Amino acid sequence: MKFILLITLLFFPFLSKAEEEKDVYKFLNLFGEAFEKIKNNYVEDVTSKDLIESAIEGMLSSLDPHSTYLNYDELNELKVQTKGEFGGLGIEVTLENGFVKVIAPIDDTPAAKAGIKSGDLITHLDDEPVLGMTLSEAVTIMRGKVGSKIKLTINRNENESLQIFITRAIIQLKAVKSRIENNIGYIRVSSFNQKVDKEIIKSINSFKNKNLIGYVLDLRNNPGGLLDQAVNVTDIFLERGEIVSTRGRNGKQGSRYNAVKKDLTNGLPLIVLINQGSASASEIVAGALQDHNRAIIMGTKSFGKGSVQTIIPSGEDVALKLTTAKYYTPSGRSIQKTGIDPDILVEQAELKKVDQALGRKESDLRGAIENDQVNGDKSDEDQLSKNQEDEKVDDYQLTRAFDLILAINLIKKPLN
Repeated sequence: MKFILLITLLFFPFLSKAEEEKDVYKFLNLFGEAFEKIKNNYVEDVTSKDLIESAIEGMLSSLDPHSTYLNYDELNELKVQTKGEFGGLGIEVTLENGFVKVIAPIDDTPAAKAGIKSGDLITHLDDEPVLGMTLSEAVTIMRGKVGSKIKLTINRNENESLQIFITRAIIQLKAVKSRIENNIGYIRVSSFNQKVDKEIIKSINSFKNKNLIGYVLDLRNNPGGLLDQAVNVTDIFLERGEIVSTRGRNGKQGSRYNAVKKDLTNGLPLIVLINQGSASASEIVAGALQDHNRAIIMGTKSFGKGSVQTIIPSGEDVALKLTTAKYYTPSGRSIQKTGIDPDILVEQAELKKVDQALGRKESDLRGAIENDQVNGDKSDEDQLSKNQEDEKVDDYQLTRAFDLILAINLIKKPLN
């Protein structure tokens, strides 16, 4: 009896596999039958190419928001986009509940200048409902002819509806911008296209001999990009250790990426700014630097895209963009749908100076004793006070990042 049971258990997987193959052929026959009926009976003529491409697109889009079919034009557009120049509005988007969701507007693009925000839901394009479109179809409509206008109907914060007109333009990405402010090196990275790591290294080299006290790496509204660039950028700030790992189906280990260079910033304090528009490659960088305690992550929770897409050529001049793995931070965290939580939560805010009642200080009192360590010249003090009053805080999160580095520098200073 035990022998018969063992034979049955051994034979069962082969039966399951055979049954599965039988189901495959059954459904392929169903597909062929549906194809023929549509081709012969649909109210208008439809080409075989359109039907098959739509079927493939339907298969992929049913898997997740990031898997899609790339036809010849879309594949070429993707190649151009990763090189840093393309036509359109300047937004990174995904599909959510049938609507186009803005991951992030790209700096200095028509969309950013028009006021598009991370998290906006695009419900209509030129009054045509988005519901029912594939992501590729919606993106194709938004790109259009350079110089032409498009009307976007936006649902913001679930109860606010807006109509925004945008003129399409050639999007020339300058992915890295940098400057020195308050002896702090500020590096803004708006996307991870080709050569971002080289641009950051160039910025850091230009900062040398400038007596820097720290760095701010701004990844807000950075929708991501190339995985290898995320790894290379993280490597700039790490001495050693894992940066990110990927795992495929059933949690099988994929690739593991480690730091191989030295920290080009010599261990200076580092603040990384993130927000809801920081996705994918941005989250790889923030997660690795957070896990290694190399940076303080500041801002708001990131987008939560922890999946890896692979471009798989298929047929002639077309490809499948397929989700093939999830990525994990050095500590083993998957950020898929959860995002990176900042170490210090700082919401973006608008500051308004509050008028204070007139008051007197010791120096205003008649006969107050002079401080013999002060030369009596108030011009510098008055000018500093005036500068502080005139200063307008346009970016609250960035100001807090600068303040934190200044505070870290203060507590490290020796007593005179």
